[in-house]
Amino acid sequence: QVQLVESGGGLVQPGGSLRLSCAYSGSIFSYNIMGWYRQAPGKQRELVARAPRIGRANYADFVKGRFTISREIAKNAVYLQMNSLNPEDTAVYYCNSFPPADYWGQGTQVTVSS
Repeated sequence: QVQLVESGGGLVQPGGSLRLSCAYSGSIFSYNIMGWYRQAPGKQRELVARAPRIGRANYADFVKGRFTISREIAKNAVYLQMNSLNPEDTAVYYCNSFPPADYWGQGTQVTVSS
């Protein structure tokens, strides 16, 4: 059984912040790298950030210095703190393992607009 439930998205002004949460179930996610992905309309899904169980996280160049990924493994949760948001960050955000499993949750919509 695999579940991925994202939350925390919404409408925010440019320069604002949001904190996304992901609750997951399935043993595969507890022993693998977890990541946040996003997909804007008309574009391919892209990796935003990834974090191993223990160790250094990795970020896409377009979010470095602005986003922070973190995990609470005991709670089966992964988070994405997003600061200094730009309109270009508007997308549906998903969590999944890295590499991703075939199953995807519904994601959470992030809209950055004035």
